[in-house]
Amino acid sequence: MNRITAILARKLLVLLLLGCSVTFTYAQQKPEQLAQQSADSWLALVDAGKYADSWQEASSLFKAHVTKAQWQSMLQASRDPLGRMTARKLKSASYTKTLPGAPDGDYVVIQYETTFEHKQSAIETITPMLDKDRQWRVSGYFIK
Repeated sequence: MNRITAILARKLLVLLLLGCSVTFTYAQQKPEQLAQQSADSWLALVDAGKYADSWQEASSLFKAHVTKAQWQSMLQASRDPLGRMTARKLKSASYTKTLPGAPDGDYVVIQYETTFEHKQSAIETITPMLDKDRQWRVSGYFIK
């Protein structure tokens, strides 16, 4: 019984240490990195034409101000004419607590230099925020 207990205790210790290192690594990531991961996943939905899914994955603040139908219509009008995305490069990512017209919170304003099939040079600005569930979710998206 003591040998089994010792083996189980060692396995539990290894699992706890692994869990702590994963948590520690996650905690070490900067808000800009976490927000960019979220933005990249969200942009993949938009790039695939999954506009309803992108609305579903957006922040609660975003969904409170734009209906799913409005969002789909806006993206069809702005993204569809551009054609498929052919290249996207990170230009900047800045953490901030305040944004004009938005409640105070945790935001990262990310800009990408993007090339589309029918537009060679565009700047995409995407703003993830730390949502109520403590997940980074997109609260704004603009193409210039």
